[in-house]
Amino acid sequence: MTTELRRLRNFIDGEFRDAADGRTTEVVNPATGEAYATAPLSGAADVDAAMAAAEAAFPAWRDLVPGERQKVLLKIADAFEARAEELIAAESENTGKPLALTRSEEVPPMVDQIRFFAGAARMLEGRSAGEYMEGLTSIIRREPIGVCAQVAPWNYPMMMAVWKFAPALAAGNTVVLKPSDTTPASTVLIAEIIGGVLEELGHPKGVFNVICGDRETGRLMVEHPVPAMASITGSVRAGMQVAESASKDLKRVHLELGGKAPVVVFDDADIAKAVEDISVAGYFNAGQDCTAATRVLVHESIHDEFVTALAKAAAETKTGQPDDEDVLYGPLNNANQLKQVAGFIERLPGHAKLEAGGHRVGEKGYFFAPTVVSGLKQEDEIIQHEVFGPVITVQSFVDEDQAVAYANGVEYALASSVWTKDHGRAMRMSKKLDFGCVWINTHIPLVAEMPHGGFKKSGYGKDLSAYGFEDYTRVKHVMTSLG
Repeated sequence: MTTELRRLRNFIDGEFRDAADGRTTEVVNPATGEAYATAPLSGAADVDAAMAAAEAAFPAWRDLVPGERQKVLLKIADAFEARAEELIAAESENTGKPLALTRSEEVPPMVDQIRFFAGAARMLEGRSAGEYMEGLTSIIRREPIGVCAQVAPWNYPMMMAVWKFAPALAAGNTVVLKPSDTTPASTVLIAEIIGGVLEELGHPKGVFNVICGDRETGRLMVEHPVPAMASITGSVRAGMQVAESASKDLKRVHLELGGKAPVVVFDDADIAKAVEDISVAGYFNAGQDCTAATRVLVHESIHDEFVTALAKAAAETKTGQPDDEDVLYGPLNNANQLKQVAGFIERLPGHAKLEAGGHRVGEKGYFFAPTVVSGLKQEDEIIQHEVFGPVITVQSFVDEDQAVAYANGVEYALASSVWTKDHGRAMRMSKKLDFGCVWINTHIPLVAEMPHGGFKKSGYGKDLSAYGFEDYTRVKHVMTSLG
């Protein structure tokens, strides 16, 4: 007997709609490898409709006093809490993530982040007035940009949607958001929740829109004449394509792209704590995190001891089905990602040593074993390129200068960590490491108040924090004569 697939739909101007031409794609649960839904494969007509709705809603939303936008966001946060179990179920089906970890590690931060930006809405201000030329007073207005075209990734579809829409709406922009074609379910549910809040409070329906689709849909959004800003979280390749497309009409661009986080462990570090924390930060979400602790650099004097302990931790780490509360992570997101991760292992150079894992787990779904690879050189493919899977590599270094050279010797620059009891060394390393975030004796915690974003090929712009909020605003100078 064939099970009927759930039907996901676009959300445009407060209404759920199919793609104008009726095209759909199948959505697969990565824990089973089986399709469970269809989603619209949106084309130009759908993008036009969504942009028109967002454009029409912008003047009224922009002109609301900030306190009114704050009320909307606080109401959205409350609705997320009230419907948390629905969001968790949708996200787990989207991604195969463990239900228990989605409940504890994703929903509470999401709600907190929405509430943070609700507060930020009331801080939309410029510098105080002043006279810089005789007889003239200057003031600064900080204003919303306009319609924002936003593309969220498949590794954290629900949380990254929050990182996109919350600062944009708080600043007075309107939004057209596209989830990944492999993970649209939770974003469509978010549209239902936000749409309900907007309707209840009597605000324009086109303030928040969701269209489903593939890479071509995203390109149509970015190249559309209406949006004033394009924001994407995704791969370096996707980010470069967005920047190129947006350059055609000089749209503002916000890019959070790949990472290859160095984890620098010195010989005075607490090895047991470092191994425990690094294995969690490396394998959480199957390593599908741009900040994951997957590139470890260890001082040569403790290298062998560290690798032995890390391989043991990997062997004790479990992956499995979403309803198993004893697993740290679920499957890779899709068949292509499984192929990519396995390919890195298959192409390992002869000098590399597989210390743990390195293989698929089971035949159903896209599970991959916790993996540790040692004996690697700086120029090796697996060191230079993002694996985006549960694979931790280990290199050794001889001194601080070599650690810095190895750490900075990649094209990515998103996040990093340093493990040492020497405060001076930690401060030196935090200055020398060319990454948007440096953690000391920890790896991966994020808070709404602090910025997230990188340098080099990890992109530009910040998520979270007041800095992320400012990215969704523009600055206007107003000068008035006193005569």
